[in-house]
Amino acid sequence: MAKSCKVFSTLLAIFAVLAIVAGVSADPVENEGQKVVAEEQKLEQEFVWTLDYTNYSDIISQHKMIVVEFYAPWCGYCQQLAPKYEEAASVLSSHDPPVILAKMDTTVPENAELARNYTHNGVPSIKIFRNGGKTVHDYKGTRETDGIISYLKKHAGPASLEIKSKEDAASLIDEKKIVVVGIFPELCLEKIMNFTVLAEDLRVDYDFVHTLDAKFLPRGGPVDKPTIRLFKPFDELYADFEDFQVEAMQNFIEETSVPIMAILDDKPENQAFVNHFLHSPGDKVFLFLNFTTDLDHFKSKYYDLAASYKGKEANFLLGDAETGKRALEYFGLNTDQVPLIFVLAMDGTKYVQRHVQPDSLAAWLKDFKDGKLKPYLKSQPIPEVNNEPVKVVVAETLEDMVFNSGKDVLLEFYRLGCKYCEEFAPVLDEIALSFENDADVLIAKIDGTENDIPRERFEVQGFPTLYMISTAGSLSRFEGNRTKEAVIEFIQTNRDTPAPSDFAKSDLTVSEHAQTDSMKDEL
Repeated sequence: MAKSCKVFSTLLAIFAVLAIVAGVSADPVENEGQKVVAEEQKLEQEFVWTLDYTNYSDIISQHKMIVVEFYAPWCGYCQQLAPKYEEAASVLSSHDPPVILAKMDTTVPENAELARNYTHNGVPSIKIFRNGGKTVHDYKGTRETDGIISYLKKHAGPASLEIKSKEDAASLIDEKKIVVVGIFPELCLEKIMNFTVLAEDLRVDYDFVHTLDAKFLPRGGPVDKPTIRLFKPFDELYADFEDFQVEAMQNFIEETSVPIMAILDDKPENQAFVNHFLHSPGDKVFLFLNFTTDLDHFKSKYYDLAASYKGKEANFLLGDAETGKRALEYFGLNTDQVPLIFVLAMDGTKYVQRHVQPDSLAAWLKDFKDGKLKPYLKSQPIPEVNNEPVKVVVAETLEDMVFNSGKDVLLEFYRLGCKYCEEFAPVLDEIALSFENDADVLIAKIDGTENDIPRERFEVQGFPTLYMISTAGSLSRFEGNRTKEAVIEFIQTNRDTPAPSDFAKSDLTVSEHAQTDSMKDEL
């Protein structure tokens, strides 16, 4: 036995270690300041605590676990969630220990900067903050009251549960889920600690249990040293691993949790494995079919193809076209084009073959690996008429209209239905009219959800986002208030071509006129 290991005679030691390292409580940590205590006493009068820029850091930092919903009052999904979230908070406030649910309005300007890191995919966005905010997990439960309650009750408890009998194993190991078991026939403190850190870090995505004896487990033989055993309802059904370095365990779980061929259909139990596929490293290969008519013709050949690429940085998914309709639409594709094979490469480029045949799958994928295929670009149709002051750019015209136009270009990334985009639209029209006689400046817009955006060039985390692309190719992102005056000043500051003299006499001084009008109002 290694020198760092120590054999204990009872279960108490492992349970004590797990409790110390992974124990989660909603109670504030010790040595709180009086200010925080007073703030919490006020908040405790509400089931859902209200956070903002004045109390956010203090409240988060003082709790071992707190759940925060980032929302916008105008968001329909947020409005639907609100009463369910409130009811769940009411029930969980009586849990032992209490589970605190909070919320933050992301439309308040001072809150927006704090919320930006947690709302990349829009609102509502629910995050679980642990250990004073040092660890942040996505909430991955349902948005129904009972689902919120059961999910958070589970995550308020220990990260790993103990198995002391076959009955415990039958109860805790769900045959339809991935379950990670730490087996400790000898209790090595370092390995126990690392396993506990792992369980705490990955508890949102996997179930963790631990035991002293592998004989209680449903599959796999006995072990004589600490071992990780991962159970899964696909492929070889279980896999063992003996390296207890945290990063090594993470890699093992990540790789072993992805099926040779994930299935996207209407069965809820398959969704978790689809998520593991989507978050896996490597190229992602999708085959979408009409499961009713095409499944029998494709399934075995596609599985064999997937198995042949195992360990070669490629993961595979077989999807029902109707179930995956929204995914297809997201990539600018549709169900009329199936059978369809689609690759999302590691570098973000995409490749597609519509109406593919079973016998051509392997050859097409080989051509992709050999670099022989032309990338696919999601793009709206090129407008037949484009004579409005604000020009419409699509993915297929981005290079010609923006980067190769020989002009200084202000480009707005927008989304249909976005409240802020709609409010800014008339302002952008006015800006475009201000530059209509300036042949060196182009004011344009592109739908950021219907066209592929080159992420290596533009960082678009929300809408609207404004970029200035100068004739020399330099990019500047607008960060100010979206007023006509501020944007015009931004354009003039970042353009490469000189402003015409007649523009300087009129629109360039618009901010001065605004200041004069403001002074008149004050007088």
